Order: sequence, then structure tokens, then C-alpha cells
Amino acid sequence: MSAVSSPFPSTVVGGDIGSIIVGCKLQVLHGTPSEYRKAEVLSIRPTPVPDDQNRHEYYVHYSDYNKRLDEWVTPERLNLLGEIEYPKAKKPKSALSGLEKESTGKASEPGTPGASSRGTKNNRKSQLSKAATASKSGGDAGSPAPGTPGTPGANKRKASAMDESGEKVPSIQVNGNEEDDDDASSVANGDTPVGAGGNMDENGVFSKEQEIEKLRTSGSMTQNPHEVARVKNLNLIQIGKHEVETWYFSPYPIEYAYLPILYICEFCLSYFPGVKQLSRHRVKCTLQHPPGNEIYRKDDISFFEIDGRKQKVYCRNLCLLSKLFLDHKTLYYDVDPFLFYVMTMRDEDGAHFIGYFSKEKESSEQYNVACILTMPQYQRMGFGRLLIAFSYELSKVEKRLGSPEKPLSDLGLLSYRAFWAETIVSLLVDQQKTGIELSIDDIANRTAFQPTDVLHTLQNLNALKYYHGQYVIVLSDTVIKNNERAMKKKKREVDPKALNWKPIHFTATQLRFL
Repeated sequence: MSAVSSPFPSTVVGGDIGSIIVGCKLQVLHGTPSEYRKAEVLSIRPTPVPDDQNRHEYYVHYSDYNKRLDEWVTPERLNLLGEIEYPKAKKPKSALSGLEKESTGKASEPGTPGASSRGTKNNRKSQLSKAATASKSGGDAGSPAPGTPGTPGANKRKASAMDESGEKVPSIQVNGNEEDDDDASSVANGDTPVGAGGNMDENGVFSKEQEIEKLRTSGSMTQNPHEVARVKNLNLIQIGKHEVETWYFSPYPIEYAYLPILYICEFCLSYFPGVKQLSRHRVKCTLQHPPGNEIYRKDDISFFEIDGRKQKVYCRNLCLLSKLFLDHKTLYYDVDPFLFYVMTMRDEDGAHFIGYFSKEKESSEQYNVACILTMPQYQRMGFGRLLIAFSYELSKVEKRLGSPEKPLSDLGLLSYRAFWAETIVSLLVDQQKTGIELSIDDIANRTAFQPTDVLHTLQNLNALKYYHGQYVIVLSDTVIKNNERAMKKKKREVDPKALNWKPIHFTATQLRFL
């Protein structure tokens, strides 16, 4: 739901609940601690059980706070007596200006800015039209998606689109109870999509409003993932013994959006609306660990390697789950090009999911991680560092230098910077005792870090100094003391001897994912 122009002045003091629209900014009561914070209303929806007091819920983003704090609130948490800032009215585009632009575009010669702009727009429309037409052929793993008015509910959907720059936009597919997604994109398979409004234009392209509304109801992002992803659709999940607050939007089916808790099987990652359905599933579900090869076991920690092509349902469920806690990744329905490495903690009940990372089977950029996640209930316990260390241990076996795919999330960036700094400083301190000098390439080869990551880490540590016409690495006393303090903390380490793994070499046929 995009911001609407308001009939009210831009800022007023006091108002009624009926005057609150998308785009309004006002004070909202935040739960912890209980205080009023300025927030923007991003979306409005009817309550699951409307009554005289609460007919709608309001999705708000707190200004100057992290997006993961966004939440649905009831009307009593809105301060209607204070200052309310309404969105500015947008100037309507006149028909005359549109004709002028069209005539300007036609008059432009090839190679002129007008012609280039018009060509890009036409190309984008034709690509979208082709995508809508091609989607009639269907895909290999369709699922019932929630229907919209005038649309059959159980259609396989597949669409690819172009973004405003003309590049392909990743999309998401929803697969009934067996949903998908990676840290990548979203494509949906099947019949020609129908917008929430019902119709496309003559070029087969949705209007922005139709597209956004369709995405909200189907859980599939095909054109502009940024707007729909602003609104979190689930507040709480239960996985194993843990109830976890979600952070971001994930394209679970729309019928689950009103659930107070979504229940997830911690072994196969299937999701259910209630405890009863989960209990019935657990009677039938025989999994007690991820469905892949166990390639590492040390103490109570195990790693499993899973091929996205062989275990599509599990990997799609994994990606759906991870999207609840990852903001910077778009979504891939197609998990075939990825390998997934799942970390678990074993006890008498089975191997419990802690986190994972994925990597492309063939990366032209030499990325050793595409997406990485530690579940919130296991964060600040050293498991994120263990995941990172394990990814580089695999790179050492492959005899390659690796780096995580960019951009990293805020927490991911902090974790990687800390790991790089600790590893590099420890290596330099140990080498100082031997009297052997190391270059940036030497450090990269010993750690399997990319030279650019080594360079940036040394720059962040302020360890590069210009001396006698060349750059040298100099560690300050503060850096060394901080490293000694960090090394004294008890940490889980990857034991290379416990790794039983050989790199998988894929043929050209196996890397053909279409």
C-alpha cells in the first residue's frame, strides 16, 4: 500500500483514528521500554476479529531505529492527541506533459538521450510482457498460492521481471506448505499472473499499485521487492523449544499473516498454523537431522552438506525461514545452484538447527558464502564465528581464496570484521616470534581470505604505515592487547581433523539449472 496524499494540512495537532493514513508520522507507544517514539505508518490492515475498539492494525517504522523493530500496533498505541504529520500531496501528472514527453522521445535521433530513455522503457515493457507470456508454460515445482478475487487459488506461478535499471530482478516462489527462498531472488511459476485489481495494461504489465497489492496477497515478489518487503508479515515463530520474534518480511502464504505464532518443525523446517497440526506432523516426520551428508562432527556440533537440487523442499523451507531474519538478501525460488551447509547441535532428541550458510556451486566472483545466518536464540554464543571459520576451512581444502557475497547485513559485517581482525592479528603476532615477515598475499594464502579483505582489515586496524618508501604492517600495543583479551575467551574452534569432506566437482550438465 503506497502513501496516499492527504486532504489534511501537512502537520496538525490532534486527530481521530479515521484520519490516519499510510505515510502519516506520529508518536507511537513502544513496548520496551514503554515510551512514545516517532514512527511512520507503512501499512494498514483490518484486524483478524474486528470490534468496536480495534477495526484496523497499523504497521509502523520507528524513526532513527533499526528496521527489525518495525511492528503491527493497535489503535490505542497511537498518540492521537499529539502532532500528526501527513504525507505531502503529489502533483498529478497532466496529460499534456505526457504528450510532450512522447513527442520529444519520437523526435530524438538514435543515440540521443530521449531515444535512449524511450528505448530503455520500451525494452523493459517488452521484457515484462514476455515474462508474463512465458509464465503460461509453468515450472517444475508449483504450489497452491492464495487466490485473489477473480483468480483461481491453486496456480503455479512463474515470472521474471526487470527493475528500473533494466536489470533482471530476482523474485520469489511460494510452494504451498513447502515454501522456498534463498538469500537470493523470487520467481513464480505458472499461469499468466493477474493483479489484485484484476487486469494488466495492453503490454501485459501491472501498474505499481496492482503489483504491490498482488504481492501482498500472493506472497510473491516479481517487480519491486523493496516496497512489499517493508512490511513484516509474521511477528513470532516457534521452532523447537524456542519462541523467536521475527525481524523482516518473508513470503509465507498470506493466510498465515494473522497468526499470533507460526509453528516450524525444527528438523524438516515445514511450517504449520497451530500446535495440533505440528504434533500430527511430528508423528509422521522421521527426520532427526538435516537431509544431507554429515561432513563434520566435533563434540556436540555437526555440519551437514545439502545439495539444493536434491533437497528442494528442505532448502526452500530453509530460505523462507532465513528471510525472516535477513534484510539485505533478495529471494531465490530456484535453490538448484546452491549448496547449503547447516550447523546443528546434537542431543538425545536429534540434531537441532542453529544456523547455516549457502554458497554457489560455481561462483565467478570466488564467493565462498552467499548467505549466512545464525538463529537469534543462538546469537552471541560464538556460533556465528564458527560458521564463518567453517566456510574458510572449506576454502582451504578447495585451495581457493574466498569472500562472502556483498552486501553483508549489519550484524554480518560486524561478525566478519571481528573474525578477520582476530585471525590476521593472531597470525602476525605468531609470525613475529619467528622473525618472518608476511606480505598481504602471504596472509591471504595462509588464511584463505581475499587480499582485498586483508587490506581493508589492516586499514581498519590502522596497521598500514608508510616507511622508507614502502608500506609496512605495524600493530599498535592497543590492537595486540585487545587481541590477547579476545583470545582468552573460551571459543568454539573448527578442528580440521574432524572435517570429512572433499570438494564436489560439477560437470557442465550438472551446472545447467534451467
